[in-house]
Amino acid sequence: MNRTGDPSVEVLLARIAALQAENHQLADRVAKLEEELALARLHRFAPRSEKHVDRLFNEAEQASDEEDAGSETNNIAELPDTGLPPVENTMGKKRGRKPLPGNLPRERVEYDLSDDQKACPCCRGQMHRMGEAVTEQLHIEVKAKVLQNVRFKYACRHCDRTGIHAPVVTAPMPPQPLPGSVATPSTLAFALVHKYVDGTPLYRLAQAFERAGVPVSRGALGHWVIGSSEKHLHRIYDALKLRLRSQPLIHGDETTVQVLKEKDKRATSTSYMWAYRSGKGSHEPIVLLDYQPGRGQIHPQAFLGDYRGIVMSDGYTAWRTLEGATHIGCMAHSRRRFVDALKARKKGGGPPEQALRFFEQLYRVERRAWDGIPEKGETQAYCIRRFRQQHSVPILNALKVWLDDMAPKVLPDSKLGDAVSYTRNQWEYLTRYTGDGSMPIDNNLLERDIRVFATGRKSWLFSDTVDGAKASAVVYSLMLTCRASRVEPLAWLRHVLTELPQRAGDADITDLLPFNFHKAATA
Repeated sequence: MNRTGDPSVEVLLARIAALQAENHQLADRVAKLEEELALARLHRFAPRSEKHVDRLFNEAEQASDEEDAGSETNNIAELPDTGLPPVENTMGKKRGRKPLPGNLPRERVEYDLSDDQKACPCCRGQMHRMGEAVTEQLHIEVKAKVLQNVRFKYACRHCDRTGIHAPVVTAPMPPQPLPGSVATPSTLAFALVHKYVDGTPLYRLAQAFERAGVPVSRGALGHWVIGSSEKHLHRIYDALKLRLRSQPLIHGDETTVQVLKEKDKRATSTSYMWAYRSGKGSHEPIVLLDYQPGRGQIHPQAFLGDYRGIVMSDGYTAWRTLEGATHIGCMAHSRRRFVDALKARKKGGGPPEQALRFFEQLYRVERRAWDGIPEKGETQAYCIRRFRQQHSVPILNALKVWLDDMAPKVLPDSKLGDAVSYTRNQWEYLTRYTGDGSMPIDNNLLERDIRVFATGRKSWLFSDTVDGAKASAVVYSLMLTCRASRVEPLAWLRHVLTELPQRAGDADITDLLPFNFHKAATA
């Protein structure tokens, strides 16, 4: 019997239910925060490698995981047997110092015995030279010199004697990349390579010049960078942009950059470098960065225009707004989420481990597919497609069944829930690559190029102005394209900055594009 004013049983039960629901919500939130804390610690202190090492679990470990994870580990799926040959053990890399390149010039430095040392220590007779022992060392010298451009002047003595004011004629110089500047094409190339290939900030480069006895201010170096880009290198960039739009496949991604002095934006705000790249098998490797203040869909739409080819990107919706293009998703982005889910677990194994086994098999198929030799009468792309249909499709089908089974059993806000949800939502795009041998499985090709920019960004941290950010986008693009074309950037820049000032704005510059540099040099 309830006393007057006491809550009824129904009210108490409702309170208990509400407290239990709140407790579940708090427990879920604690689990999510613990995962984020574990990942934050790993990102700060642990290696960044995403390589997954196959681990075999004994029964005690597996039982312990099952107790911790509940029903999660009851979803262990068997990988389908597609007839893929077993993995062969590969020998490790051979250790030891590599010989110095044979194309470097050799200078002999000879060491001989003195005359009194040439006497035999036994009989004191004169010894004869029987050969020589040769060792090689790498010797590098960095020298600066001043070019004195002497322009001879001519006048007419006859006109001088007769009082006729004839003009003085001075021998012309070839057009210079930056008129009025002390920098030659070689000096500009040196500065650009140090900043955009080696990641040296301009203030450090100024210090290096000063140590060499050549005082060059940071402002002058900034003028060299922006001037080279705006006056000349943008022509190469624009030509590459037109070539890229004609490629059958384009990789797309974006990364952050900070610009201090940007109109209507705070210095601490985030801007973006949008990145584009041609496909792996392209005969014209092109990598372009495009600076933009935001991350809206208008930017890839404006850059690619009415592109109708294949676009490889992650799941960001701005890329999918390119109408007319065929969109494919990045398997590495999906895999990376399961890697994070595995790292966030207190103990290894469980569903993230199982998911990663599927991805390992998919990438194993890819390695063999690209290394495969086409049969008589078939193309490389058809050979890759045939291999994927035989081996990748069954693995993907099994992965989809596993994902659908896991979806209602995981916490949506957990790392595992995020990985499962992302993969299921992107499934159509992630699996489209199996139907076309020219399509890649992931966006790693472009991500490796972006890593060069991200590494340099850690050194110079930010761009001072928008002009500087745009100039950086141009020069980074050309350096990355040289890297993709396996062209030595310093030699290419010297040649281009010498040639471009001498060519009219509407002149053909096809021979100056990085992937044509070797062809032009050997022609």
